[in-house]
Amino acid sequence: MARRYRIRTYGCQMNLHDSEKVANLLHHAGYREAAEEAEADLLLINTCSIRDKAEQKLYGDLGALRGWKAGAERILGVGGCVAQQQGDALLRRFPHLDFVFGTHNLRLVPAMLEAARAGRRQARIRESRSPARFDLPAPHADFAGSTPGRAWLTVMEGCDMFCSFCIVPRTRGREISRPAGAVLDEARGLAARGVREVTLLGQTVNAYGRHAWRRARAGGEMPFAELLRALAKIPGLARLRYTSPHPLFFDEGLIRAHAELPALCPHVHLPLQSGSDRVLRAMRRRYTAREFLALVRRLRAARPDLALTTDLIVGFPGETRADFQATLAVVREAGFTDGYSFKFSPRPGTAAAAAGFGEPVAPQEAQARLAELQELLRSLTLAAHRSRVGQDTEVLVEGASARAGAPGRSRQLRGRDPYHRVVNFAAPHPPPAPGDLLPLRIAEATPHSLIGVLPEPAGLRIVPGAPEDWRGALTPAQRAITLPPQPAGAARAGSGAPQ
Repeated sequence: MARRYRIRTYGCQMNLHDSEKVANLLHHAGYREAAEEAEADLLLINTCSIRDKAEQKLYGDLGALRGWKAGAERILGVGGCVAQQQGDALLRRFPHLDFVFGTHNLRLVPAMLEAARAGRRQARIRESRSPARFDLPAPHADFAGSTPGRAWLTVMEGCDMFCSFCIVPRTRGREISRPAGAVLDEARGLAARGVREVTLLGQTVNAYGRHAWRRARAGGEMPFAELLRALAKIPGLARLRYTSPHPLFFDEGLIRAHAELPALCPHVHLPLQSGSDRVLRAMRRRYTAREFLALVRRLRAARPDLALTTDLIVGFPGETRADFQATLAVVREAGFTDGYSFKFSPRPGTAAAAAGFGEPVAPQEAQARLAELQELLRSLTLAAHRSRVGQDTEVLVEGASARAGAPGRSRQLRGRDPYHRVVNFAAPHPPPAPGDLLPLRIAEATPHSLIGVLPEPAGLRIVPGAPEDWRGALTPAQRAITLPPQPAGAARAGSGAPQ
């Protein structure tokens, strides 16, 4: 039997995609995914170090895994950002840990695994500036990825911005972009396998290629907007997304792309971090609140229905109550659909962690500010969701809804619409497969998601012969607009999609 692996992943989309890359490498090396960690011969932890809490969680996990490792021929490895920072120190601190690999060393995992089986413990965290580090094998026939129909595509890694709070330049290195030809080739391969939606990944993704194309495009890169236009021409790719951009790198070409490319989804994750100019200067963000809001207006002029989400930090050293109020004001004016918000967490080696950088905000005050900000964000999310009721949309089906376990909701599915909102809906009969695109009408708004129904002119058509629990899977709002079952022989789409 093939050896079995499991991967725990913490952190951002880049980490999630890195875990997919490693999983594919393991499939090529003869491994298959285990259903549970107890069944695995190999356990990898892909780590995050953006906040101290994530780093401490790794140490707790490794301590608890002594029992998993004891008395069995099992291998334990750690990768990701904490691995990049700590290297050999992790091996010294945890004797049961077999190997450590940094963010630039994914390709080495199969060889490190075999070395570990031979009793050789090692850490490989050397930074690579070669584009060859992006060259990984095509998806194995037995590896489907995390979500059918959707895929991440790394176009660049690293960051040259050196924001005072951020450890990414130290864990991911300096900016390096993949040649455009390699990006397009991978995208064509994904489309050929049935992928309908691609999300371009990079720490400052819209800075893609900026160093090379300013030098007569050495290395084959192109401006980010041109890359989007080239990707939009690939047959089969219905949706394009990108994350996470930096406000500084939105040029006119990228803004026009949002107006002119139907495949480019009407959603931008636009990190603000703070609405106070004084705090933004201390953060080294290189824009003002006024400039940020001007960008918001330009984007919405190009695409009026654009949904914006953001990242925010409260309790940054030296942040006053007036600074925090300025953040609330910008959040209201920008009208974000959602946001990720956190208390400041000092990271080793960053400017903001240095003694004397700024007066620390008391933990209780930082927590109170976070709660106030999150309450504002929740109200904006609910208002945005309510504004969508009655609209038609199209979801990319992901699978069972998180609500499916609730009484009467056993047949609920979920998908994500072009605005990157989760839409839950009762499964048609026969149900769509994960990766299918399905038209829905928004019937109900909740604080965290939307409820959709099939958009028949007069409501939802029940397919003859559907299981009796069909209506039990619907919400009251869905049942209120449901038509009786059609008579036998009534015309219907063979897939259960609306006619």
